[in-house]
Amino acid sequence: MAAKSKDPTEPIRQMASEFPDVAEGTSCTQGSFKVGKQAFLYIGPQGGRFKAMFKLDASRAQAEKLAKERPDDFQAGSTAWVTARFSPEKPMPKRLWTKWLEESHALAAAASKPKAKKKKAAKKKAAKKKAAKRKAAKKKAARRRS
Repeated sequence: MAAKSKDPTEPIRQMASEFPDVAEGTSCTQGSFKVGKQAFLYIGPQGGRFKAMFKLDASRAQAEKLAKERPDDFQAGSTAWVTARFSPEKPMPKRLWTKWLEESHALAAAASKPKAKKKKAAKKKAAKKKAAKRKAAKKKAARRRS
């Protein structure tokens, strides 16, 4: 049986791009997926294999266990980022990457929301201030005319 030559990162990239408000880009040589300014996935080829980096919280213990059992395939750094390495012959299990990708996206989306709300509130406040200035200027002009 011939080994699969298909890029094993393609289904992961596809799912990542289908989440709401996602921007796809490049960071160094890796593909990056972000919600706002919050990255949730870095993915691409590395050293003859492929790697995917996910930001995890609830699944962190699972990732740390996998890193101890299979250090060539998984790494759990001191931050929330976890790296998985795989190949077309030995792809990352779909069930695992789906779970980690959904969690990583949810964390990024949650982290980007407060900033968006603050920006929206600041814009609203600025618009109110501008409207108040216009109103005051109109009143002043009306007083001059009379």
